[in-house]
Amino acid sequence: MAKRQNDRFCAFCGRQEGQVRTLLSSPIANVFICDECAESAHSILEETAAGEKEESFDIKKDELPKPKEIKEFLDEYVIGQDDAKKYLSVAVYNHYKRLLQDKDDVEIEKSNILLVGSTGTGKTLLARTIAKKLNVPFTIVDATVLTEAGYVGEDIESILTRLLQVADYDVKAAEKGIVFIDEIDKIARKGDNPSITRDVSGEGVQQGLLKLLEGSIVNVPPNGGRKHPEQKMIAVNTQNILFICGGAFDGIERKIASRLNTHVVGYGTYDVKDNIKSDNLLQYITPQDLKSFGLIPEIIGRLPIITYLNPLDREALRRILTEPKNSIVNQYIKLFAMDGVKLKFDEEALEYIVDMAIKFKLGARGLRSIVESIIMDDMYETPSKKISSLTITKKKAEEKMSGDNAVRLQNI
Repeated sequence: MAKRQNDRFCAFCGRQEGQVRTLLSSPIANVFICDECAESAHSILEETAAGEKEESFDIKKDELPKPKEIKEFLDEYVIGQDDAKKYLSVAVYNHYKRLLQDKDDVEIEKSNILLVGSTGTGKTLLARTIAKKLNVPFTIVDATVLTEAGYVGEDIESILTRLLQVADYDVKAAEKGIVFIDEIDKIARKGDNPSITRDVSGEGVQQGLLKLLEGSIVNVPPNGGRKHPEQKMIAVNTQNILFICGGAFDGIERKIASRLNTHVVGYGTYDVKDNIKSDNLLQYITPQDLKSFGLIPEIIGRLPIITYLNPLDREALRRILTEPKNSIVNQYIKLFAMDGVKLKFDEEALEYIVDMAIKFKLGARGLRSIVESIIMDDMYETPSKKISSLTITKKKAEEKMSGDNAVRLQNI
């Protein structure tokens, strides 16, 4: 049966007035939309608006923080390490100026960064904090799990897979992100003669990293894992991705001392040259020392900015415990406050925690382990008790750190 001309119907789905709850009229004569189509259109518009709001990875020139502003932000979360903060702030600022530059005859090259410092000095924290300030896709990967293609472990391309996942598979956003490669010293060449054994997690991985660091188009498996011919790949251009590498380089001080003709261990008398501070030889690190340690020259050349982190002394550890916005003590105070308990640490207890961190040579990372060991029983029992306050004294801390807890910390 044909429709009569005066029948009203939805211009989107075609259903007549009797088949829907409501028909909404438009300013145009005899053009209507039903309630269901109107709701669908509204949902689509909301999703589109939400998607546009979430995409906040675009960096505008007037919004780019200056190096001093970046360092001031880092100061709120990281204690000390002024030299490393300055190097990082300038390098990141220049990197994003490079992304925003006008295309002309002068092409600014990318400057990847290498952070050298012993464990617990804040390498990872610096990289994570600076990414938070810039609001760009950021991921941390561990170089120790990387192997050459075809061997047990992860392919080099898995680094970019994680960056894509952070950027919600927005390739353009990922191509402006920051990748922090931790423990890069663990992929150092194991010996001077690589032909003796197959070094699948050492020099081979360094060779694979070259194409990422220098800037090239890499085919990345979207879900990680090993590549296979049938798998659909995502092409990612690494030219504008900033790589920050970090490592403890345990033992490199000996190589620096040898180059400087300075004794750092042994029974001989210290022979320290004028103006050389033997308490932190990392500040004198050069590409030559990295090559002696086992990094190949090609990798060193693609990490032009080399900076160091100072070992943490007692004063720095004490400040780390309470001063930063997200200090360890403040985090536990907040956890207890969520159960209605006011947590307090005596000054002597805080000093004892710092003493234990120095004793076991755990750095800033060890502070959390020590505090956790001291208040673990309280975190277990307090939620079931009706108490309003809890004070951690030095005596209580000493009791909790005796026996098994002390043995466990010695083996960290």
